[in-house]
Amino acid sequence: MANNYFSFKKFTVDQEKSSFKVGTDGVLMGACADVNGARNILDIGSGTGLITLMLAQRSNAEITAIEPDYESYLQTCENVNKSPWKERINVINTDLQGLADRVNFDLIVTNPPFFSDSLRNPDSRKSAARHNDSLTTKDILEGTIRLIGNEGILNLILPYVEGSIFIAEAHKYGLYCNNILKIRPLPTSGIKRLILKFSKIRKEPVESFLTIEHGRRHEYTEEYINLMKEFYMKF
Repeated sequence: MANNYFSFKKFTVDQEKSSFKVGTDGVLMGACADVNGARNILDIGSGTGLITLMLAQRSNAEITAIEPDYESYLQTCENVNKSPWKERINVINTDLQGLADRVNFDLIVTNPPFFSDSLRNPDSRKSAARHNDSLTTKDILEGTIRLIGNEGILNLILPYVEGSIFIAEAHKYGLYCNNILKIRPLPTSGIKRLILKFSKIRKEPVESFLTIEHGRRHEYTEEYINLMKEFYMKF
């Protein structure tokens, strides 16, 4: 059973109410999203508020966090309100489709649901957090086109297969993958996750790799420690 809270160096995430708990994917997304020059950021599906808070720590941007699940929305609000960055964060109880148009976001970030045909959790809230019925690839791409400017960026994390499919689908919408971070748990593992960066500007994609552990559990690589040392207490 997951703990009801997770302590980072500069903030604490309570997660009792949220249907989507703190996990490696969210932490990786929060640490790797390209915040360079971002003034307005949108976090789609904030859950506990983890990614929102990591981006607030890493930038001076104004951040909008949207979350359709009401209990998770309340959890994000609670975690934001006790953080050092609450004045820069606006939390809204809505889904992407219901978010009103606004002046362009510089960066859109999401750790989206990606299961489509797998066995569903009997808890409807947990099922919604992981299955893409309510936030499809089409929803993300249409929302991105609607909400970013010509130089805006979409960053997201997906499993390898789903990420490869997303790259092909994004191309149809005029969104091009400019950066691919390939993540493997161990040096001997296959690629398990992709952190993808898209924009309306077509460039040759830059590929890089991140390995999390050396071989034994909790023996982390230097590159992973350097990525997470501003967040994890143990580093």
